[in-house]
Amino acid sequence: MEETPRMDRGVFKERMRAEMEKLLDEVASAVDDAPAGRIIRDSEEKVRDAFAEFRQKTFERALQMKVDAAEAAFPPSGQPGNEEKETA
Repeated sequence: MEETPRMDRGVFKERMRAEMEKLLDEVASAVDDAPAGRIIRDSEEKVRDAFAEFRQKTFERALQMKVDAAEAAFPPSGQPGNEEKETA
């Protein structure tokens, strides 16, 4: 099976860094904002939802970067009407 071009992992990490920072802030806020005696009960769902959103964004970004890398590996096709005409 043919391999597709690899994405630039450094660029991927850099693009996801802001999302990771946002995730960590959301987790910290969920735990800090929960009342004493209810920290787990009142923060667990918020943390789970924040991770689910992050997981989805991360996977979507990775897939898009993989598609972009594959598209960049192929030269652009000619414009319609620019084909060479045969002479007979």
